[in-house]
Parts: sequence; structure tokens; C-alpha cells
Amino acid sequence: MCDTFVVPGHRTAAGWALFGKNSDREPNEAQEIVLVPAQDHAAGASLRCTYIEIPQAAHTHAVLLSKPFWMWGAEMGVNENGVAIGNEAVFTRLPYEKGAALTGMDLLRLGLERGASADEALQVIITLLEQYGQGGNCGYEHPLYYHNSFIIADAGSAWVLETAGREWAAEKVKDVRSISNAITIGSDWERASQNLVSLATERKWCRGREDFSFSGCYSDFLFTRFSAAKYRQSCTTHSLEAKQGQVRLQDAMELLRSHGGAGPEWRPDKAVVGAEVCMHGGFGPVRGSQSVASMVVELKPGDMTVWLTGTSAPCTGIFKPVWMAAGLPWKEPTLQGTYSPEVMFWRHEQLHRETLLDYPTRIQLYAAERDALEARFREMAVKAGQNAVERSQVSRGCFELASQAEAAWYERVRQAPVRDANVFYYQSTWRKYSRDAQMPSES
Repeated sequence: MCDTFVVPGHRTAAGWALFGKNSDREPNEAQEIVLVPAQDHAAGASLRCTYIEIPQAAHTHAVLLSKPFWMWGAEMGVNENGVAIGNEAVFTRLPYEKGAALTGMDLLRLGLERGASADEALQVIITLLEQYGQGGNCGYEHPLYYHNSFIIADAGSAWVLETAGREWAAEKVKDVRSISNAITIGSDWERASQNLVSLATERKWCRGREDFSFSGCYSDFLFTRFSAAKYRQSCTTHSLEAKQGQVRLQDAMELLRSHGGAGPEWRPDKAVVGAEVCMHGGFGPVRGSQSVASMVVELKPGDMTVWLTGTSAPCTGIFKPVWMAAGLPWKEPTLQGTYSPEVMFWRHEQLHRETLLDYPTRIQLYAAERDALEARFREMAVKAGQNAVERSQVSRGCFELASQAEAAWYERVRQAPVRDANVFYYQSTWRKYSRDAQMPSES
């Protein structure tokens, strides 16, 4: 389960667009941050995606990606031209391709590598979707098949692209817009596949264009309902609209940490169904997803600042600035689905999983310091200007300070007594996650 949103520049306090996404996947599915340079490719070259090979483009743009460690494609990312894309799983009435195919994450990365604008990236994804289709297993330890939706944005424009098999519709974003794990486009769109309506008519999902709705005709009711997509999309949309055209960077970060307006006693172990924007994995198949990575992008005209946690559970993590021209401020060994103290994602998992043992008590031990540190990082990013050297120094400094803070918080949390233990099935579920990831013993 995931959530993605975009806020056009005329609806933000700073005057430039904001893009944000939480990537929700399996709790041990570590997500890596990679920076791939622009490249020229020989005529006739091929490209190996997650499952299939396709012809390579003559030129690919530099991209910054947040991706599951085992995939070629990415859950979210940006390119050197200031294009940002995030994808969502959607569940439809059309059959899923379970053989080798392009995944939605592959399509996202291809859009970034080959599109110099939101419009171009949209066309890249549409063309490849119609030519190759979409499919393949997108689950890590548990097989999962789905179709995809996307928000594709740059500083001046944005699109929502939603798909079902090789059918699709694209809506031009005019105001605050968010998507979750459901088709949201109804009867209005700017562009659509040639057979979108006729296929629904043939299958008797509608009588024709006059009563056609993409979401109404193509959505799978059961999976869409249990994903809590409507609730989460409503949460993100209403939260952004409530800012009355003055959405700030910190508002976007706070939204990705949202547990649906829950109070200070909220705890993730009490539910076995439903979902929040900041998703915490739990017991049962419905709550098997965890927010394993988060991203907010300031899409300034001619410039871009990317804010990443690089870790799971944004409520327990820290957004830190990255600029593509300044490079990544750290170098880590290749990520895997098991614990390594040398990897930022897994070091943070110690803090995250210790916090979960008594969430209402333990999150309060460092939440205020988290917010203050992020405010400091935002000030540092502004002062860095657009100088690549200064930005590199700031980015590196922010990551170092965040690492030090999380290490201190981890020790503080470990020493705190558990006031109210989790219910037994939640404890059992997370013990298994940690055993499978070869985590150090919990307290």
C-alpha cells in the first residue's frame, strides 16, 4: 500500500510545486537510494529490466531513485530535468500478467530515464505499456500481482496516469491531487487508450461512454476496499486542501507521517485491517505492508531539492536533503533483506522496531527532537544556495547528524520500560520479521 501526492506551485507557500510519496512494501524489503548518471548507448543496445529485456534508448537521463533492493525499477524518483514520479499498486478486474513483463516500477524508472519533462515521461510510459504490457511478481517474500497508477510531475505540470492491463487514462492535474491503491479517474480525462471504453462495454461493465467510469468499471471491489485506498486518499487530499493554498515543505513531511488524525495514545498493534498514510506492518495479510521509504521533492523551476528518509516509518525517521548535482553523501554496501550495521536502512530498523514495542510511550522520547532537527536541516538547505560544493557539504552534514541522533535515540528507547506491551499476535508477527531479517535481539 502506498500514497503519492502533488501540490502545484499556486497552492504552496513557497510558490513552487511539491511532490511526496510513502513507499509501502514488506517490512524487510529494504529500499536503496541510487544515483545513476546520464549515459549514451550504442545503436542496437538492449536493456535488462527486472524480468525482461527491451531496446535501450540512445540517451538516458541521470536519475535519483528509491528502489526495492532486488528490483531494477523504482518506487519513486526524480531525474536531472526536474521530473518526479511515484507509482501505486491498483487492483482491477482485468487479469494480471504473471509471466515475465515490465513491472510498474520498471515503467517508472524508464519514464524518468527517457523523459525530459512530465509530458515526455507520460508518453514514454504509455508507449511502453501499450507495447509490452505490465506484470510479473512484484512481491518480495510473498507473490503479489497488480496494475499501476502514477503521478508524474515537473515544476510546471503534472499528470495522473492510471492503468488496467494495457488500458489507461491520463488526467491533467489542476489542483492538489493524490492517489492511493485505487483507480480514481472516473468519466473525465484528457487522454485515454483507444479501447478503454469499448472493452468495458464488451464485458458489459457499462452500456457505453454515457455511463462509463474508469474507476467504476475496472476496479476490483474486494482488493480495493481492503487496501483502505479511499480513506487514505481522502486523508491526504483533505489535509493538503486544509492549508488553503499555503502548503509548506514541512506540511508535506508531516502528512507522510500521518496516522489519520490519531491522538498521542495511537498504537499500530490494535488493528488487523485498515491502513494509514504512515503505514506500520502488523498481523495478517491486510496489514502486511510497512512504509519502508519516504520522499518529498521541491520542484523549483530550474532547480530541485529532494528530501529522503532512506529508512522506514517516516514517523521514526528524519528527512534529509539531497541534490543530484552534489551527489549522494554516503556510500554503502549492496543492500539485502537482512540486517547489516553498515547500512543506514538497517541501523534505523533497530530504532524503529524498538519503538514499536511500546509506540505511544517511546515515540514521544524523540519526536520533538526529530522535528527540531528537520527544521534545522531545512534552514541549512536554504543557506546552501545553489552551489554544488556547499550543497554537498550540507547534505553530508545532515546525514551525519541524523545518524548520530538516531543512535542516541535508540539507546534512549532501549532503556525505557515498556509501559503497555503490544497484543500477542503483533509481538509474534514482528518477532518473525526480525528473525527473518537476522536483526540483533530485541529488548
